[in-house]
Amino acid sequence: MSKVQLFELPFDNFNYEDLMLYIDSLIQSGESAYIVTCNVDHLIKLKKDEHFRRVYSEAGSIVADGMPIVWASRILRKPLKQRVSGADMLRKLGRSLEERSYRMFFLGASEGVAEKAKQQLLTVFPKLQIVGTHSPSYGFERNEEENERIIKIIREAKPDIVWVGVGAPKQEKWIHNYHRRYGTSVSIGVGAAFDFISGNVKRAPLLVQKLGLEWLWRLFQEPKRLWKRYLIDDMQFLGLLLKEIKKERGRKRYDTQEKATGTEWESEPSHKQRH
Repeated sequence: MSKVQLFELPFDNFNYEDLMLYIDSLIQSGESAYIVTCNVDHLIKLKKDEHFRRVYSEAGSIVADGMPIVWASRILRKPLKQRVSGADMLRKLGRSLEERSYRMFFLGASEGVAEKAKQQLLTVFPKLQIVGTHSPSYGFERNEEENERIIKIIREAKPDIVWVGVGAPKQEKWIHNYHRRYGTSVSIGVGAAFDFISGNVKRAPLLVQKLGLEWLWRLFQEPKRLWKRYLIDDMQFLGLLLKEIKKERGRKRYDTQEKATGTEWESEPSHKQRH
């Protein structure tokens, strides 16, 4: 699978079919790895969070979860195939997961929401193997006793894939810290996926998603919680994009100069021979 270097990150140029093939390869190999779904908010957090950078550096795969990143890849003429959203993965991959009978565990959301998401998915994909759900307490990531209990629950369920929906960067850091302990082949942070699937939070209409305005929809839904993230923090993305454009132009100028120098050097011996 090809990599696309953007914002100092090696994105896998995946669509959902490619992602499924990658998940297949991990499960068949028996390796333990995790997938991170990068959006604009992640890019901003990476600039000031060393632990989060380490999480990314050790990820098995990085996919683009956000239309602004996909649009940026096209502007930079390094186009990614499509947005691969954590919130959409279970529905997009549902049929394939059903056919493969992969065992799955849902960790996240408030009490009962992950279980409700399971029931909703089973109405669409009745043969899905969802072998357990757990809604952790608030601040669980700092509670070693609870973390040990969660690890035990997951190990006893023996899933192939653990889907973690507790928000970024908490979910990615938790996976990074514990995925080898619970021993599952694949772990994926999926943000608000369980809330969306269960109907606990209303998802933006498809047109709004395609226009890349899902952030605005979510801002209207939860203005007190999300205003700073979307209106202040994530606005830094424009600066990151301009920096990428400048870097790409500089690289192209350098390549052009290198080619020109190379052509001149190659022509020199023949010039000397004439004398």
